[in-house]
Amino acid sequence: MKLRTRLAVAFLTVTVVPMLLIYMAFMGLSDYQTRSIRKNYGLTEQIDILSGNSMQMFNRLTKQLQWEIREQMIKDPDQFEDLSYLSSLNEKLIAKYAYMIVRKGRQIIFIDQQAIDKDDNISEQLPDYGTGGADIEGGIYLDGDSQHLIKQMDFMYDDGSQGSLFIISRVDELIPEVKSMLFEMLISGIMILIFTGCALMIWIYSSILRPLSLLQEATKKIRDGNLDFTMEVEDDDEIGQLCQNFEEMRIRLKESSEEKVQYDRDNKELISNISHDLKTPITAIKGYVEGILDGVASSPEKLDKYIRTIYNKANDMDRLIDELTFYSKIDTNKIPYTYSKINVSGYFHDCVEEVGLDMEARGIELGYFNYVDEDVMIIADAEQLKRVINNIISNSVKYIDKKKGIINIRILDVGDFIQIEIEDNGKGIAAKDLPNIFDRFFRTDSSRNSSKGGSGIGLSIVKKIIEDHGGRIWATSKEGIGTEIHFVLRKYQEVIQDE
Repeated sequence: MKLRTRLAVAFLTVTVVPMLLIYMAFMGLSDYQTRSIRKNYGLTEQIDILSGNSMQMFNRLTKQLQWEIREQMIKDPDQFEDLSYLSSLNEKLIAKYAYMIVRKGRQIIFIDQQAIDKDDNISEQLPDYGTGGADIEGGIYLDGDSQHLIKQMDFMYDDGSQGSLFIISRVDELIPEVKSMLFEMLISGIMILIFTGCALMIWIYSSILRPLSLLQEATKKIRDGNLDFTMEVEDDDEIGQLCQNFEEMRIRLKESSEEKVQYDRDNKELISNISHDLKTPITAIKGYVEGILDGVASSPEKLDKYIRTIYNKANDMDRLIDELTFYSKIDTNKIPYTYSKINVSGYFHDCVEEVGLDMEARGIELGYFNYVDEDVMIIADAEQLKRVINNIISNSVKYIDKKKGIINIRILDVGDFIQIEIEDNGKGIAAKDLPNIFDRFFRTDSSRNSSKGGSGIGLSIVKKIIEDHGGRIWATSKEGIGTEIHFVLRKYQEVIQDE
């Protein structure tokens, strides 16, 4: 749910929902109290305590008793001079929240003393005989400090005297059931407001404040350098999306941090490997130069051997420095490629001719087998492709452990691609190491003091160049038998357009 929708729902929860619940509670309580009033006071007629018409309610409360009084007036009017009877009758009226005044002629013969103390002027405001009407439904409303409903019932005593019985109800007072209803409505309204407020706060906390709290806690962890946590927020609103973006940022920061740590570690390892590999030829060069200076190379043959050795060691150093320079270009994706059409047969024949001289000097047998047509072409950078061949062969030479070393180069035609295989009879690579040989700085012999040396970036350079040419490279190997490096390059095919 979007945040804008949540705000709209919160507004409705604060306004409409409480009003609706209060209305429902109001109607329920009024219906319950109405039934309670009808039952408690024996009313058969419908009353509406919500109408605000209190006179209707007080009129109907005493209506049944009025009928009884009217019948008694017809049967025995003189009984309305009996004070004990009048007192019992008044008690019944008091239960109906009314009281009684009886007048004979102009003389008041009965009045409720407690009631008259409250309404001390009521007797003076009573209407004359015959002016109040004889209708039981009717009544007179008196206004003043307090409001009264007066029902006048006129009759004749047996001696011919005029009699009037007045039933007086104070309509500005509330009966207990109405008071109870109002109190219950007040409590219900307060409880509804508290309930909706609590529900709204819980909803806001779970949907807005809790994610913000998690976000704040996450920012503190990142500030303190802790990236090893997971921020899980399931909501899909703006805050949820913010938290998801924050989690993605944390993941990227962690990956970047791990990459930086690995990068620093790799650089340290590279510097250590290069330092080690440079130290070996430098030590050899120094030794042979000292031998020349000290006159150890006394014969021309020995002097020539010393000079050739110094030259070879200098070449090794140059190759290591070249690898290091090229590695820096790989790391910044700034390898200079110059692509051109290359004839496969002619190019690889020249490469083999060039490498063959070095292999012959090292006593390694080099085999070359070309199975592609003479006109097959590829698009490649000749210089970088030569680097690939030299790096693979150099790596093979490094790990040949047989008395008679063998390296075979095969060029195969595989449909739209050519496949180059470079095979050696070296010591091979363990199956667990084979998937990692093209990774930067990976060396199957982890000892820095290994006589094999190497910076550990030669094959990673090879992989980078082949992939930049749109090709693929992989290796197969058996320990004790040898290793084969395979890579494929797409053929060049001219697109013939229809005229």
